[in-house]
Amino acid sequence: MAKVRKKFLPYFMVSPYLSHLLVFTTFPVIFSIILTFFKWNIIGPMEWAGFNNWERLFSDRLFWQAILNTMKFLIIHIPLQIVVALALAEVLNQKIILRGFFRAAFFLPVIISGVVITMMWQQLLGYETGVINRLLVSIGLGKIGWLIDPDVAMVSIAIMATWKNVGLYVILFLIGLQTVPRQYYEAADLEGATHWQKFINITVPIINPTIFMVVVLSTIGGFSLFIEPYILTQGGPLNSTLSAVLYIYKQAFEYYHMGYSATLGVFFAFLIVVVVLIQKKYIETVT
Repeated sequence: MAKVRKKFLPYFMVSPYLSHLLVFTTFPVIFSIILTFFKWNIIGPMEWAGFNNWERLFSDRLFWQAILNTMKFLIIHIPLQIVVALALAEVLNQKIILRGFFRAAFFLPVIISGVVITMMWQQLLGYETGVINRLLVSIGLGKIGWLIDPDVAMVSIAIMATWKNVGLYVILFLIGLQTVPRQYYEAADLEGATHWQKFINITVPIINPTIFMVVVLSTIGGFSLFIEPYILTQGGPLNSTLSAVLYIYKQAFEYYHMGYSATLGVFFAFLIVVVVLIQKKYIETVT
């Protein structure tokens, strides 16, 4: 009996995690894939739809616009996030006054609720009463439609998202920078290398795994863009900030097209995997 208990003890110990994985991950994924072939409004019974949801997906112009909006966000957000985070990490890796305070200060927005952060930025970016436009008017400049101009709204959201998340990537880059052997820099100093040359030829190649991780995490986080456009713009103006996740949410919980929403979600998940694999291949090639 004791041998039996010892044999099954490891399985018993991991059973809570396995149960959580089964109920909250495996089952929803399988159910979502099955749901793509049905029409369901939550209230009534599911109806077989075959490939109708998939046919609708490829002809849904608004969904493809949401995909393009998300890509636009990523094009702005990811490079901005990497540059700002790496620059801050490089500074915070030096011996500066209050280094610990600044490290904590940059990380603080990460642990604050995204809803709270977004509502705070709503007060900053408002057209009539926003703090930033008030400052612009006070120095004789005109107001900017941060959230009501289709050409500016997504840029504003990308800047806000970068501000909120940059602290996490600063920490990751700090960890990467601290793994670079100091003797490499000392040897480069003897050769008369500039700080930029040391950064490009020593720092970047060694922290390449960290850069890849930051790119992947930023991409996944960018693809899941939802809170910011949902609170700030509801996808407007003129659907210019309608993200893919926001569109999927609207199909599910505003229009109750659960089958079609599941189809969009499955396709979008596949798209994320493809983009991450392309990024991985490209980063490995250039570095």
